[in-house]
Amino acid sequence: MKKPLHPIDFSHRRKQFLTKIKKGVAVFPAAPEVIRNNDVHHEYRQDSNFFYLSGFEEPNSILLFANQTKTPFQMFVQPKDTTKELWEGKIIGPEGAKKKFGADAAFSSSDPSLFNEAFVKALLEADVLYYRLGLNEDWDRRIFSLMKKAVRQLGRTGRGFWPIHDPNEILGEMRLIKTRAEAERLERAANITAEAHVSAMKIAKPGMFEYEIEAALYHAFRGQGAGRLGYGSIVAGGSNACVLHYVANNKYLEDKELLLIDAGAEFDYYTADITRCFPTNGQFTPEQREIYSAVLKAQKSCVKMARPGKSMKDLHNHAIEVLVEELKNLKVLKGSSASLIKQKAYLPFFPHGTGHWLGMDVHDSGRYFSESYDTPRHLEPGMVITIEPGLYFGESSKGPSKYKGIGIRIEDDVLITSSGNKVLTTGAPKEIEEIESLCQST
Repeated sequence: MKKPLHPIDFSHRRKQFLTKIKKGVAVFPAAPEVIRNNDVHHEYRQDSNFFYLSGFEEPNSILLFANQTKTPFQMFVQPKDTTKELWEGKIIGPEGAKKKFGADAAFSSSDPSLFNEAFVKALLEADVLYYRLGLNEDWDRRIFSLMKKAVRQLGRTGRGFWPIHDPNEILGEMRLIKTRAEAERLERAANITAEAHVSAMKIAKPGMFEYEIEAALYHAFRGQGAGRLGYGSIVAGGSNACVLHYVANNKYLEDKELLLIDAGAEFDYYTADITRCFPTNGQFTPEQREIYSAVLKAQKSCVKMARPGKSMKDLHNHAIEVLVEELKNLKVLKGSSASLIKQKAYLPFFPHGTGHWLGMDVHDSGRYFSESYDTPRHLEPGMVITIEPGLYFGESSKGPSKYKGIGIRIEDDVLITSSGNKVLTTGAPKEIEEIESLCQST
């Protein structure tokens, strides 16, 4: 039986956020529903910031924050509708939003005038608007129209539009440092994902298709309680692994080729992100072993280095240093390491970063640099990052022909702690001997 998780304190998050916006107004529309075809929708997932502050998953909803009002947290939600509930399931409604989700006031979102009036009233008492432009053109137009209406009500004060700030600048920083409850969810997502990767290693064989492995991953995710995929799974056999965001997943798996899987489960709105590579026939060729060992050396060295005081740039620079030395040992690059790094001679083989923030989104919110954007920020306890160096020898690669078609990336999820770090994804083996043993176990 799995250990119960600590509950998320949404009320505490809202209090923190309201403190940070001071005499501002903040608006968060729910994620839009997206039509797949006719009257059928794509699977709905709430906007991450919207869910972070409310825990509310229904579409056609709005969050309004304003300290200067008697009801600093207002929700505008779908009204109760027995016919709609018959087809689509239970609707919380305004009363439920107050009782179950802590709204100071809640209204129907089906009457646009209710939000419009509340927003203009709050804006007239505010110094700044927190709203994320560019996500929804209809909402952008609505907000600007309401701001014009509010300006006209100011009369001859000489005041113009309110400055608009992106609330993600605040929420990104809040989301970057994980609480105990958040870290638990990330670890649960990591455990689910690791088990799925292990299952893939056991069942993958030459003669299967990439999509069969993709289906097995999804089955393992959902079978262990994951709500959905954290992102589209990459299941790349052979040279497809050299396409960084490969998503077709329809190739026939050949004998003696590698299979790269980059896939993560989302659990309770927190996602894992694991990449593993293994041979379809259960045994690395000498060439595959050489490239894999080089990437593994860099990856393990960066994991060891990840601790408070270091930065993501430090980890990336270190990965480059290790990989350049390995590429020299493999006769892929020639020359002094310093010169090769300065010339970025590694880029054709290692074209991406070494990691990113991880949380509610696979590439999660939060600044990578100081507030002045001139220096990389230091890692702090509570941050969760990925560490994922790789080497790729695509068909057009200038590397030795014996490496053509080999693409390898190894990725773990790492929680920064006060004493160093905790790797959340140890359940997915990455040592060559462990991988070969698993692949040959059935």
